Amino acid sequence: MAMSGPSGRRGRGRAPMADINVTPLVDVMLVLLIIFMVTAPLLVTGVPVNLPETRAKGLDQDAKPTVVSIDRDGGLYIDEEQIGDADLPGRLAEIMSAHAGQPEPPQIFLRADTALDYGRVMRVMGELNRAGLNKVALVSTGAENGDAAASDVSDSSE
Repeated sequence: MAMSGPSGRRGRGRAPMADINVTPLVDVMLVLLIIFMVTAPLLVTGVPVNLPETRAKGLDQDAKPTVVSIDRDGGLYIDEEQIGDADLPGRLAEIMSAHAGQPEPPQIFLRADTALDYGRVMRVMGELNRAGLNKVALVSTGAENGDAAASDVSDSSE
């Protein structure tokens, strides 16, 4: 009465699996990809500025514009580098000379804190105009969703 069952074949029932199961790895990578896609746009702004809200829609941009920021304390920044008021005309002349061969002046985004004096913002805009940088867009946050938007206030007179 010999029984021929699984106990009769010791060690030969199931061979060890030699393949790596990549499904958990793919799941983790997709979750990380989604997290990075959501958080990457939040890391764009460099200088902390409390922007005003507006219902204007954003501008379509092909090239990366130069960002001029004025923070709550009146500090002046070009992109993320802090400069003094006396250095502003020279830096704007450098930007203009770097784009000398192009048919139109470069796009400038002006970001100013809501707590600033209107005269301070207008002095910076006057320096931009004097340097020949007439394509200026004022950056604000959208009233509905909090996204940053730029309103084009370009001066068409040259």
